Amino acid sequence: MAASIDPNFPCALTVEVPFPTHRLASVALKALQVDKELSSLVTRSFAISAPSDGVTDTNAKGNILQAQYKATTNRMLRVAVNSFMESLALVMEVMEELDEDVLTLQDQVN
Repeated sequence: MAASIDPNFPCALTVEVPFPTHRLASVALKALQVDKELSSLVTRSFAISAPSDGVTDTNAKGNILQAQYKATTNRMLRVAVNSFMESLALVMEVMEELDEDVLTLQDQVN
């Protein structure tokens, strides 16, 4: 089912970022949603979802961070998503250096 286009915000993009665990996706969501959008020309929403790989497990918690952006122009959408990506990169760098789950996963791989 296609999403309806909001006439006030005709430009839209959904970014899906997979994390190794639900907890890490949740930490990223909480860290990123603290900062509000600076422009009233952009709206965004965050959610966590499960992978859509055809496997249905009602007990599984999602590990995919979804960021849905809507903007009045493509330029405003690009600027907002670029800022999101920079913030996401910082959150992931901190996780990589300090989070115990990530460090445990790295030890298991090595």
